[in-house]
Amino acid sequence: MTDTFCCDEFARLSRRSFLGGTVALVGATTIVGSAAITTSAAALTPAASVLVVLSLRGAADGLSLVVPHGDPVYYDARPSIAVPSDRLLAKDGLFGLHPELAPLVPLWDAGRLAAVHATGLPAPNRSHFSAMEEVEDADPGSTIRSGWLNRLVGTDASTSPLQGFNAAGGVVPTSLYGVQPVMSAGTVDDVQIPGDDKWDTTKGRRASLHTLWDGDRTPLGTAMRSMFGALDDFAPARETADNRASYPRTDLGRALSEVARVIRGNVGVEVITVDQGNWDMHADLGTADGGWLNDNARDLATSVAAFLGDLGDQAPKVTLLTISEFGRRTVENASQGLDHGYGNVMLLAGAGVRGGTYYGRWQGLTNDLDSDVMVTTDYRSVLSEVVRYRFGASTAAVFPGFSPESVGVMTSL
Repeated sequence: MTDTFCCDEFARLSRRSFLGGTVALVGATTIVGSAAITTSAAALTPAASVLVVLSLRGAADGLSLVVPHGDPVYYDARPSIAVPSDRLLAKDGLFGLHPELAPLVPLWDAGRLAAVHATGLPAPNRSHFSAMEEVEDADPGSTIRSGWLNRLVGTDASTSPLQGFNAAGGVVPTSLYGVQPVMSAGTVDDVQIPGDDKWDTTKGRRASLHTLWDGDRTPLGTAMRSMFGALDDFAPARETADNRASYPRTDLGRALSEVARVIRGNVGVEVITVDQGNWDMHADLGTADGGWLNDNARDLATSVAAFLGDLGDQAPKVTLLTISEFGRRTVENASQGLDHGYGNVMLLAGAGVRGGTYYGRWQGLTNDLDSDVMVTTDYRSVLSEVVRYRFGASTAAVFPGFSPESVGVMTSL
């Protein structure tokens, strides 16, 4: 897929973060968290719950993905790009799913998929860079560099890098950044020591690294020994079947096929981050009959459906949620696109989700150029229910100083 950028800020972010190649997790390209590992890795027991956070980078238009067809302003505000009511799926009196989300309807009907509308930050932030940072840090005002997923894995006694995994390669997102070690790789097969392969019949590469680091008591030496253990523990994931042929041939499809391998390997990974980019649709968004948003929505739905069907016996413990840095304006612009907005929609699927229902309080839309979807549910309240009900973790530890309200989208452990 060719990336098309309308926003200079998002273009710079995308080229730096999304278009980089895969990264092997050893040597000069090692990415094992954002701080020195201070304890050696211990083999993890299989995770009781796994959370996959799928970030829709570039600010997805929640009003197109989950359409408020019962709000008449929606159609007045979008004469060229609105999705007709009779094309929507899983409709209730107010909302309906975009027709390209059809692959997810069986999950909706089975009570395994839900949507929470009008979610977002406590105050508008229309900068891609700043809003992503704020959403993923989830600790306003703090001077500590720590993301909410790093704090979540930090509530566990283990310090293995296998608890958190970034399935994009390159630098870990802000959500995973922090004192707890995590891992990052573009593919499962990248998680290895370069050169430690079938051609190294004497295993000299691994032996030389142990010679170099086993006696080193500095933080770097400790980190390297921790990585050796983590790489060994990761072996079952590399041995799982590669089912990418059942996914779309897109960046997201390939990434989620790798995520499924990690989960089916049952190596102790608890949280995984993955991205779908190219949602910054300032112009030429398209219509219900085709175009940019249709293509992204189809990729999202087919990839997620394939992923959830590829989990095998691990499916009962996996929850997936989508999040985007902010939403888009209610009123279409002169280029048949949408400018940066505020409130958005979150989708949740899989284990523990009270599905088949739309959640959130709807204040109604207004028809003027500066109008936004008003946030009525702080996104951290949604995340708090996942943290509490799927992991049994303290929401106060993961979201310091925040008092979540009840959303009702998750069930207990």
